Amino acid sequence: MTRADLVVIGGGQAGLATASIAVSRGLAPLVLDAQAVPGGSWPRYYDSLTLFSPARFSSLLGLPFPGDPDRYPLRDEVVDYLTSYATRLDAEVRFGQRVDRVVGSAGGFMVTTAAGGVVEAGAVVAASGGFGSPFRPPLPGLDTFAGSVLHSAQYRDPVPFAGARVVVVGGGKSAVQIAVELAGVAHVSIATRRPLRWQPQRILGRDFHWWLTRTGLDSSRLGPWLARGTVPVIDDGRYRAAVRSGRPEHRTLFERVDGEHVVWPDGARERVDAIVLATGYRSDLSYLAGTGALDAHGVPLHAGGVSTSVPGPGYVGLERQRSFASATLRGVGRDAAHVLDQFTRQPSRQARVTG
Repeated sequence: MTRADLVVIGGGQAGLATASIAVSRGLAPLVLDAQAVPGGSWPRYYDSLTLFSPARFSSLLGLPFPGDPDRYPLRDEVVDYLTSYATRLDAEVRFGQRVDRVVGSAGGFMVTTAAGGVVEAGAVVAASGGFGSPFRPPLPGLDTFAGSVLHSAQYRDPVPFAGARVVVVGGGKSAVQIAVELAGVAHVSIATRRPLRWQPQRILGRDFHWWLTRTGLDSSRLGPWLARGTVPVIDDGRYRAAVRSGRPEHRTLFERVDGEHVVWPDGARERVDAIVLATGYRSDLSYLAGTGALDAHGVPLHAGGVSTSVPGPGYVGLERQRSFASATLRGVGRDAAHVLDQFTRQPSRQARVTG
């Protein structure tokens, strides 16, 4: 059996930020990550994914993002950055260790992995984030669609869709990026329930994230309240221009799917080859089932990442957890520090990492 001061579940940006801050506070964290390689969820995102925040606003504690601070990093650059961060981290990170169960024990928590490993920990932080489980909405007729249905988590590049009729469902950043990319090779509609919302990338010559930081909204507890509803698409003008030109076209979400057709709100039926669901993700915290930490839908009961239903665990990496920037590279560190306050105010068991 292994013993540790703190077990951090998840080795992506949230887990690495948590472990780094734990080390700075004299704790010896053990990071358990289900993936075989570093980078968290980033290696599984589509090939062309580009951050909407400049490199200068996309760093974890203690390691600036390399290169031009005003550029917008690509997916693979983020993977490389997180890999470098994990290598430099003064904490043990074990990859290929999927956590299967967490239960309370006399020593704090017992953490069991799918491979049969057992870790006793004084504290646990669930840092597997809010993007572990792709969300597939219950759209009428979708389950019987004769064409191809995939979530954006399965999308990689537009090549397989050349010449096809494609509907992208969703109005967020990924939905727009994917739809615009697909429109270069296919006939594409982006379908939403509500109007698309746009946020200019630059305001008075400054990036939007500079203003968020300057005004304090980026770290304010008012951020999630102000951002209620659909999240705007941060745009330098290219995406909005593409939609205005009809490539992709924007349409109100279809009413149902019927065989190989979608039925639009005006009653028109249209044959479609593929539907891409850019409909977001849900937390994957099944390892906490039975602890009382989750509600009936598997959603953590917490306030700012601190459990409100049972003593521990803590959470880092949930969307809008404490601020507008929660679940982002620039925001997870602040949330991790807040959550770790609850542990460092308590006497440490000084278990270190042994075994």
